[in-house]
Parts: sequence; structure tokens; C-alpha cells
Amino acid sequence: MKRLFVIVSSFCMVWGALSLSEAVVDRIVAVVDQEIITLAEVDRFAGPLQGTIQAEGRLEREAKLRELRRKVLDKLISEKVLDHAAKKFGIKVTSKEVDGVVEDIKRRNQATQEDLEKALQKEGTTLEAYREGIEKRLLRTKLVRRAVKVEPKSDEQTLQDFYHKNSDRYRGSESFHPAHILLMVPPEATPEETQEIRGKCQQVLDRIKKGADFGEMALLYSQDPSGRFGGDLGYFKRGEMVPALEQAVLHLRVGEVSGIVRTEFGFHIIKLLDRKGGVPLPYEAVKERVQEDYYTHTMDQAIETYVSSLKEEVVIDIRL
Repeated sequence: MKRLFVIVSSFCMVWGALSLSEAVVDRIVAVVDQEIITLAEVDRFAGPLQGTIQAEGRLEREAKLRELRRKVLDKLISEKVLDHAAKKFGIKVTSKEVDGVVEDIKRRNQATQEDLEKALQKEGTTLEAYREGIEKRLLRTKLVRRAVKVEPKSDEQTLQDFYHKNSDRYRGSESFHPAHILLMVPPEATPEETQEIRGKCQQVLDRIKKGADFGEMALLYSQDPSGRFGGDLGYFKRGEMVPALEQAVLHLRVGEVSGIVRTEFGFHIIKLLDRKGGVPLPYEAVKERVQEDYYTHTMDQAIETYVSSLKEEVVIDIRL
């Protein structure tokens, strides 16, 4: 059921305007053709991504958080603009089409209607809001398919150039051997308590930077069972780690130590002990994937250009 929760979350992004009573107590960060976007909406979608932020010190973290918020806001503005265009062109989605998506999600996750509704309840949303989110996504998809046309074929040299520029995408099976130090944050922790725990984690990181042995620091301070083994977590393949931790590991060279990484469990410091595999596969072995990726890349660029043109047709007031 874990995968169902992920899919539920992805379809629960409903960017409708808040009511006036809600807007009064929240800060408006953008207005798109008279529809508002609030800071609460931005933070709702930025929240799960904050664990990927790697920063040394409060000021750097705050700067990166502002950058993350701006990226999320830009995406929300783009969604509003697409919704406006779909309405302008009279694009419709039927209840039957929404039903089809819901049934497909349940089928792929081997879930019943009751399973779905329980997952939605845990996510703090309703079936009605869930269906509304699906409808909006279908509307945007129909609009893009109507407005954006990309030739799927490309010449051999173009594909090979794309392969060489993106060779990291086509590596063989890769595994990582990380160690970590975890300072846990209880679910009921107050913001002040959370900040205090982060401060302790920063002190440990500072000692490591000054030459303290990582394994000894893990033994002394880590609240994870791996601490007794110097924080050693063993080998992982891509996709097996907590996403925020994996993102941190992917940016480390063997022997390097990360900044502080936040997850649902608390604050982590990670050291990459070893990396295996990951050699780029030959072009001929991945040619079909390269062609699919190139088409997706080209389509994404075309969509971005189209959305930019739509933004020029509406009034956008950004206040973040």
C-alpha cells in the first residue's frame, strides 16, 4: 500500500483558490488572472522536498529554502496558466475519464475502493478533492497534446550527441555503501526542540570537519542501531534508500561527508564509504531508451516554451 500513498499524494495537488476567510489568515504570494496562490500552498508542496536540501549553516539553508519555494511557486503559476488556457479553449473532461484513471490506479496497486479512501484519509484529503486533482491533470494533458507537437524521430548523430551529454542516465547497476549518524526528532517535537536537535547535529558535523573520526562520532552520538558499527548501513542499489538520503549520497564522492540531511526520522550526516558499478552502457545497448529520453526532453522543452507564451497572455503578480 506504500506505493498507493505515493500515487495518492501526486494526484492530490489541487491548485484551486482558497476561500476569502482562508486567504485572510494566509499570505498571498502570487495572483494569476485574479486567482491567488498562498504561501501555505507553496509550503504544502515544498515541504516533502526540504529533506533534499543540503546546506551548511542556517543562512545557507534559508537561501536554498527560498530558492525551493520560488521553483514550487513557478510550477504552481504554470499550472494556473494551463488551467486558464484549458478553460479558454473549452477543453472538457468527463466523469467517465476520471473514473478510468481511478480504476487504473487501483488496479496497478491491487487496491480496493476502501484502500483508496483510507489512503486519502491519511493524506488529509477527500475522494472529491482527489478526483478534482485528476480532472485538472487530464485537462492539462489534453491541452498540451492539442497545442504542442513534437516530431518523435531524430537522426543518429543527434541521438548520439544526446547520449554522450547524458551518459549518467545510462549507467549499469550501481550500488552505494553509506554510513550515517542520526539524531532523531520525535514526531511531537516543537520547532524549538527541533532546532535544538539540529544544533547538536551541527556540532557533531563540525567536529568531523575538524578531523574527528566519523565512526567514533557515530558510536558516540548516532541514535540509529547502526551507530554501534560506526554508522555502517551496508550496500544499497538506486531506489532502495530513503529519497532524501539517496539524493545526498549521489552527490558524494567516496570518502566525502555530507551536510545535514533532514528526513522524517530526524537529522542525518552521511559518509560515502564505497561505490560500485555505474559504468555507462554502450550506446547500441540503450539506443531505444536514448530515443525515448530525447523525445521526452524535446517535448519538455516545447511545453516550457508553450507555457511561457501563455504566461504573456495573462496578468501575473508575484509577491514572494
